[in-house]
Amino acid sequence: MKHLILVLFLLFFNLISAQIPSGYYASILDLADDNLKFELNQIIDNHIEFTYTSSNTDVWDILKETDRDPNNSENVILIYSGLSINAAQEYNNANGWTREHIWAKSRGDFGTYTGVGTDVHALRPLDATTNSIRNNRSFNNCNTCLDVTDKWNNITGSKKDANDWSFEPRDEVKGDVARMIFYMAVRYEGLDGYPDLEITESMLPQSNKEPLHGVLSVLLDWHRNDPVDAWEENRNDIIYYSYQNNRNPFIDFPNLAEYIWGIKVGSNWTEEGTLDFKTSNEISFRIYPNPSSGIISIKGLQASSEINIYDTIGRKALTTSISVNNNTIDVSKLNGIYLVQIITQGKRVTKRLVIH
Repeated sequence: MKHLILVLFLLFFNLISAQIPSGYYASILDLADDNLKFELNQIIDNHIEFTYTSSNTDVWDILKETDRDPNNSENVILIYSGLSINAAQEYNNANGWTREHIWAKSRGDFGTYTGVGTDVHALRPLDATTNSIRNNRSFNNCNTCLDVTDKWNNITGSKKDANDWSFEPRDEVKGDVARMIFYMAVRYEGLDGYPDLEITESMLPQSNKEPLHGVLSVLLDWHRNDPVDAWEENRNDIIYYSYQNNRNPFIDFPNLAEYIWGIKVGSNWTEEGTLDFKTSNEISFRIYPNPSSGIISIKGLQASSEINIYDTIGRKALTTSISVNNNTIDVSKLNGIYLVQIITQGKRVTKRLVIH
């Protein structure tokens, strides 16, 4: 019930406050087909890259933020089961959690190479047993379905096919998986030394290392039937604002998938809402650092502002006022996911904040 309240609460605030930076997608307006796909690539490429394992900030560290359990800040959520597990248990001789490449790293043979192999938009926490079962199977609806059991003998809700080399995630994340695959196929176009990743209708054998992943028609159906939720939006914002400085367009504008692979191929992108994010009078703020463990600052203020911070069930946790010259707030006594409401110049803007 607490998780449901959190999702509904975050979803409500998402409806009243866009997290997409002003003008971020302005250049795709009126484009179609390959031109649209290319321009999206130009928007999201050249992101800040992190290493797979390092004494500095690495993929382990980022996943602890992006996939944090909202009901237990010490845990991460495993994608194919929904199980919450201690985030400090990084691999731990296969007894903890590992990192799932949603676009299987052998599909293009890029391994854990910094960049394509460490892009957190398509990496998620997972137990080692389920990771091994998924392997590099294509995503598809199974015909002869076998339940997938995790490291601790839990039925995950995900399935593999007894005959085909395919994997079907649990229903709750089918759309998430599709949007991560879509992202990879647009971000990696073979233009920067990385492989040109493409989505195929075929299910490839295990030994095939071509930069292809399927099954396209099924992924489109999953995308349509499992819409973007607050979890994905929060994850997208954390990756953009705190780490890679690029976004997943298919979370921000789900209908883009139809223009590139689906029922609107050949049509120009003229979605209502695109212009909403490039209006000249929009008030834009950034909270940093985010995630935070002590003092936060709010950039973009042009006047004194009222700040209200709410917890995940809507209770006001802190209220204060800040100004252009004094824009810092002490949040060291808070812990978890919060909504920061900024009231200024007759407008209200809400941002998500993670505190640990």
